[in-house]
Amino acid sequence: MQHPNNDILDLPQPTEEVRPWHAEVGDLLAQAAILCVQHDLDVETFMKGAWSAYVEARPGLKDYIEEMQLRNQLEEIRKLGRMGEA
Repeated sequence: MQHPNNDILDLPQPTEEVRPWHAEVGDLLAQAAILCVQHDLDVETFMKGAWSAYVEARPGLKDYIEEMQLRNQLEEIRKLGRMGEA
């Protein structure tokens, strides 16, 4: 018996094959790569775009990465003796 809200919730029917999320991601990445190749986009630009999209999809990740980079820079400056520890 079909649940009456399946149409509203847009849930797959039990007989439909549900693909794992990583298969969907692989397909989408492959499609994006094909488009980039067709439009002569170099791999570095493709990778930067993919990384940027990933970071933007994770709230707070960009700030965290920037903070870690700053901490590492400060640690290097301290190791070189250019800044004292507080």
